[in-house]
Amino acid sequence: MLDFWTFCCVNCLHVLDELRELEQKHHDTVVVVGVHSPKFAHEAEHAAVVDAVERYEVRHPVLDDPELATWKQYAVRAWPTLVVIDPEGYVVAQHAGEGHAHAIERLVEELEETHSAKGTLRRGEGPYVAPEPVPTDLRFPGKVLRLPGGTFLVSDSTRHALVELAADGGTVVRRIGTGERGLTDGGPDEARFSEPQGLALLPDGTVAVADTVNHALRSYDPATGLVATIAGTGRQWWQGAPVAGPAREVELSSPWDVAWFDGRLWIAMAGVHQLWAYTPPSGPDGGEAGSRETEPGAAEPVARTGTVEAVAGTTNEGLVDGPAAEAWFAQPSGLAATEDRLWIADSETSALRWLERDGDGHTVRTAVGTGLFDFGHRDGPAGQALLQHPLGVTALPDGSVAVSDTYNHALRRFDPATQKMSTLATDLREPSAAVFADGDIVVVESARHRLTRLRLPEEAVRVEAVAHRTQRAATEVAPGRLRLDVVFRAPAGQKLDDRYGPATRLTVSATPPGLLAEGAGTDTALGRELVLADGMAEGVLHVSAMAASCDVPTGGDDEYPACHMHQQDWGVPVRVTEAGTDRLPLVLAGPAAP
Repeated sequence: MLDFWTFCCVNCLHVLDELRELEQKHHDTVVVVGVHSPKFAHEAEHAAVVDAVERYEVRHPVLDDPELATWKQYAVRAWPTLVVIDPEGYVVAQHAGEGHAHAIERLVEELEETHSAKGTLRRGEGPYVAPEPVPTDLRFPGKVLRLPGGTFLVSDSTRHALVELAADGGTVVRRIGTGERGLTDGGPDEARFSEPQGLALLPDGTVAVADTVNHALRSYDPATGLVATIAGTGRQWWQGAPVAGPAREVELSSPWDVAWFDGRLWIAMAGVHQLWAYTPPSGPDGGEAGSRETEPGAAEPVARTGTVEAVAGTTNEGLVDGPAAEAWFAQPSGLAATEDRLWIADSETSALRWLERDGDGHTVRTAVGTGLFDFGHRDGPAGQALLQHPLGVTALPDGSVAVSDTYNHALRRFDPATQKMSTLATDLREPSAAVFADGDIVVVESARHRLTRLRLPEEAVRVEAVAHRTQRAATEVAPGRLRLDVVFRAPAGQKLDDRYGPATRLTVSATPPGLLAEGAGTDTALGRELVLADGMAEGVLHVSAMAASCDVPTGGDDEYPACHMHQQDWGVPVRVTEAGTDRLPLVLAGPAAP
């Protein structure tokens, strides 16, 4: 099985998690080979790929494909894409997006049976050899919080723990968590996390933790060392699931950062390109997010729960400003609150954005950034400045913000008063967050496994401007009409789930919007006639497809069959030429692309 991925992509990270159980269960028949085909310039650096393999605990061989050569050979069009190859070397299936684990499991079982009977299946352990562990206090730390006593709390993401460091930023005071992946509450020696990231101090003195791969929010009490789950079920949110309700009953999707703003805890929900909000059970003023109280007659304290709701973003991936419910984000990964703004590091659009209260609602605006495919390192006026996949943002005392410009290995500063971007420091290896402390700024150097203290300079460091576009080759399309077909074939043993209405949905838009004269919008059919506007030479088609399927009942206890959601977003660069194609096929699930 070839897994085409890139380490910036949260959907690719979801697929890595989906594959873990399959790899363990079929360890003697299935070999997964990751094919790392980069989007950003930094992801084409071999050392960065090596780091990513360790960071995300990839337990199979990975082919570094910096020029996208293998990507092109297999006609891949989106991250992530899985290609299944049988023991005789034939490509038998292709799946774009996430949520295909159940279908692939069924296919693997069929292939095992078929090729065992034919004598073409060779069983045995795969070629993967685990690297030796490296003895460091931190391993790919994610975020940092300064506690009221002056110490620093760090999410030690790859080690699935929290670490409290002394005021010097280097001496370990204590570790919270066993270091093993899991979702377990309790004291510091029994709690388990799964790649925790964001940290925020709540009004009651506890710390909210974005437990990213557990799709949950946890609370940590520095006074007692206790860890509790305050939101999420441990399962990933999918289209159609509730977007509001009791916090412990609503599913989340890869919460990456948290910040207290406007009386609630805001969540950068990277997995679905949205901002959610958590309201503690006692309300915003007495919010005791991780509190526990003893009910009459109960031997143990009973955890109370608040509520969560989606506030901003449509789940479509892109950069669109406006009323919060209509805005588009792309993996929001960093949050920082000031009195009147919630600043957002919107990583996949390489953008710095903010949310502000507007009457009874909220509005989203962009300070720096233009979209999914433009990035670089350029200072100056906001309209010209460029970032590269920033993961963190930090409010500074003068009203400006520091941006952890992760893939540029830099710390940048945006001043709302002058509307200009400058560079504060370079040669920081994958900075992912920072915190202001006593006139200095303490930066999480994730790929150097440490905190680094910097004195904020009076003048920004000047660097040569660099601009990039995503290197994927554009698809040449003919002017005029373009037939778009999203290929979806229900996996074996399943059928389209149309019990409650149409089982499919297709949304199409473009950058720039004027690229499409006809065909933009949402409908239920997976095929559509697009019309390219006259005079447009190039652009990007944004295609989002979703299909719902369910197991075919076989009688007995199958009256209520299991149902499955298949979804994927494509950003397809196109160039209009007379010799171009008039048909654009995209495979959601089914036979491999032609």
